[in-house]
Amino acid sequence: MKFKDQIARRRTFGIISHPDAGKTTLTEKLLLYGGAIQEAGAVKSNKIKKGAASDFMEIERQRGISVATSVLAFEYDNKKINILDTPGHKDFAEDTFRTLTAVDSVIVVIDVAKGVEEQTEKLVEVCRMRNIPIIVFINKMDREGKDAFDLMDEIEQKLHLRVTPLSFPIGMGYDLKGIYNIGKKNVNLFTGDSVKQRKNLISINNLTDPKLDELVGSRAAETLREEIELVEGIYPDYDRQEYLDGKLQPIFFGSALHNFGVKELLDGFIDIAPSPRPKKAEERIVQPDEKEFSGFVFKIHANMDPRHRDRLAFVKVVSGVFERNTAYKHVRLDKNLKFSSPNAFFAEKKEIVDESFPGDIVGLHDTGNFKIGDTLTAGEDLHYKGIPSFSPEHFRYINNADPMKSKQLAKGVDQLMDEGVAQLFTLELNGRKVIGTVGALQFEVIQYRLEHEYGATCSYENLNVHKACWVDTADKNSAEFKDFKRVKAKFLAHDKRGQLVFFADSAFSLQMTQQKYPSIKFHFVSEFDSIAE
Repeated sequence: MKFKDQIARRRTFGIISHPDAGKTTLTEKLLLYGGAIQEAGAVKSNKIKKGAASDFMEIERQRGISVATSVLAFEYDNKKINILDTPGHKDFAEDTFRTLTAVDSVIVVIDVAKGVEEQTEKLVEVCRMRNIPIIVFINKMDREGKDAFDLMDEIEQKLHLRVTPLSFPIGMGYDLKGIYNIGKKNVNLFTGDSVKQRKNLISINNLTDPKLDELVGSRAAETLREEIELVEGIYPDYDRQEYLDGKLQPIFFGSALHNFGVKELLDGFIDIAPSPRPKKAEERIVQPDEKEFSGFVFKIHANMDPRHRDRLAFVKVVSGVFERNTAYKHVRLDKNLKFSSPNAFFAEKKEIVDESFPGDIVGLHDTGNFKIGDTLTAGEDLHYKGIPSFSPEHFRYINNADPMKSKQLAKGVDQLMDEGVAQLFTLELNGRKVIGTVGALQFEVIQYRLEHEYGATCSYENLNVHKACWVDTADKNSAEFKDFKRVKAKFLAHDKRGQLVFFADSAFSLQMTQQKYPSIKFHFVSEFDSIAE
């Protein structure tokens, strides 16, 4: 197959939502259609024997939530589909924000009963800033919830999206009869049986067809006719270019749990979603069909297989072909590296691949060379933008609970911080280690993983810090900077990269410091990068 054909058949997207909207269940059903799994597992609790394929960390199975982005790939209708299933919980939002730099489009999952929730608003905001094409999937239509029109109004107002439905529900909850596919003019009848659900599509010529009354009953059929007339009068016609430009968002309805409406979503997605798109580097815009390979690290995962203590760097291929056993330039280190066993993913299952194309995610075994945001190229100096580390909001001292395991603890903390799970700071005054996280639940995850993956135990002490700010000054020898370092000595630390960080103990203290030292800049994002880039 030609290089450009390989690019055209790839779809790389993320699934985002508030926790419990059904994101991971939807991922499972998409895999089911792709033939990647034989049986779908719901993410509920550890009592259910079959866990979800995308939740492969033990703590995810215990807590019934996703705490790390997982990468899943499958073939469907001659398309290669790469799904990045992201954590919904706000404490792991940083992982999701970084993942959004590696996708070409997203599916936003919304619970029909709860509507638009807080975390969804934040994630969609990032997508809108980056003009990422968005498809909305309204889930759990088998339950009682909000009216379809009310929901679409809420999505437009809260998420600032311009929507148009491509499918429409016939009833809801106990009265759910099916889904009408507006574009393809067919009805998918709801049976409540997820196995039979796939074979229940019935074509109708138009909404006046008497067959519709026979299928769903005359009352439901008449309601549908009125609602579709309203849809056509109120909402804009679907326009693919507007969707690709991030100016129009198609909506699908269904129930992932019952495998209902998922096929319409998947068929619609592969028809309209973009193949790999150009990516902005500091130096220039890189096109996917360029001959030379380039890619960037958007995630690092330690201990995917605890038996082998392996550490994988997830690389999104941006341009060219990534080939096994070929030397590529690690731009930050300015050295060439060769990879004998690059991996493609299916959750925790990995297989060695000889070549990967733009849009693909490749796992590279890493001995500590990679950091999040690193670029690999065939030789050109490129720096891909927009992979920030956010200022943490929770801070604790980390102490070794077992002096006999200090090496294991140091190694575990070092590797987990490289993953971007949290950030490690070393105080200038006494060398004590401080962990900063975006959400409090991350401390629990770190403690659990240190014990179960590295055999190390730790304890925490609270530290009163309002905000960590990265310090930037044009002149490190200025009297003002020296005075700042002297006066604020006990509030200064270094991050893992050696950058100077100021711990402000309150918003007032930060404001006073900024006024007192006007030549010093305080940044809330490391690398002084912007999430909007």
